[in-house]
Amino acid sequence: MATKREITKQKAREYDRASKKEKGRILDELAATMGWSRANARRQLKAAGKRKGPASAVKRKPRPRTYGYDTLKVLQLVWTLSGEPCGKYLAPIMADMLESLERFGELKPVEDRLNDHVRGQLVAMSAATIDRLLKPAKDARYPDAVSSTRPGPLLRSEIPVRQALDEMEQRPGFLEIDLVAHCGHSLEGEFAYTLTATDVFTGWTENIAIKNRAHKWVVQAMTTVAKRLPYPMAGLDCDNGGEFINHALVGWAAERTLFMTRSRPHESNDNAHVEQKNGDIVRKSAFRYRYDTPAELSLLNELWGYVNLRKNLFLPTKKANGWRTTRSGRSTRTYDAPKTPFQRVIDSGVLSAQKIAQIEDLRRNTNPAGLTRNIVRLQQELIKAAKTKTLAFRNRVS
Repeated sequence: MATKREITKQKAREYDRASKKEKGRILDELAATMGWSRANARRQLKAAGKRKGPASAVKRKPRPRTYGYDTLKVLQLVWTLSGEPCGKYLAPIMADMLESLERFGELKPVEDRLNDHVRGQLVAMSAATIDRLLKPAKDARYPDAVSSTRPGPLLRSEIPVRQALDEMEQRPGFLEIDLVAHCGHSLEGEFAYTLTATDVFTGWTENIAIKNRAHKWVVQAMTTVAKRLPYPMAGLDCDNGGEFINHALVGWAAERTLFMTRSRPHESNDNAHVEQKNGDIVRKSAFRYRYDTPAELSLLNELWGYVNLRKNLFLPTKKANGWRTTRSGRSTRTYDAPKTPFQRVIDSGVLSAQKIAQIEDLRRNTNPAGLTRNIVRLQQELIKAAKTKTLAFRNRVS
């Protein structure tokens, strides 16, 4: 823009002194150089002739703020009570979340700020604007962990490989599964794990904390996941860890006529759905501390009950639905509109009318802010329990 202004300023001086024929030539030349129409070129020359001093000295008048302090404070509270989702997931549920929080009386701290103008701004706010306004709060509110995955060569040849480029599942029931270690910064000794199971089609996610990654605990956790799902399980996809590639889990799947696949070694994108949940749910909710006692295991499972309920009923996700070719010829993923796992399950048509009524009643009678308060309470208990071990490890290392 500065270059355009300089060129236009120079041409404006020449334009003022030129004859009618020369003015036409200048307009044609400027329109071809800048990509403007002749009418716009004429307007730009006229404006440049009135400007004082060099083009670099021209200062644009700052645009007035669109969103005021009241809107920001209400947005921060809604974001906190809904579980701190990013803008692209908060924007689609803003109207429903405001309605739910008001119905349960959770917006009383900002009720004097929440007028019709603020409400309209919140509902119309784009995802990018939400992220931009919340960035200072996120920065003010907010160590790498080690991996415990070990290869399981047993039965590997009998389980087919599923790749990231394979076709997406078109019905609910196919789950990607993975384990996350709660080892802190050391793999020494025994510590808890969280099994994450997420449905590729609906995004419905269940988490179960287990004592260790022994085969019997993994099978027991998968049995619990199968009971909690609102629809039948159809298949499993896992990585190449020995906790999954074993006779116990393969036999469990065979008994239930579930087909089982595995990812390629060292290709985490083959399990992209569950890997995303590992970060968004497990690490975000339970952090990276060490949990290795029965009390901490109990706290984790209580935490996952509230986290899964909030995630499945209230927080939307996007789902890859195909590919498109960009203007440069590259292929890129396309995604559908954000929907909650609850909405995707209802829209799938696999539930009976009785089951639909049961889940809808559960959502209607669940206070999202109450879920968040319970999650924060349990997180504080976990942090308190892990504090002594974390300090002891730091002192030993130092």
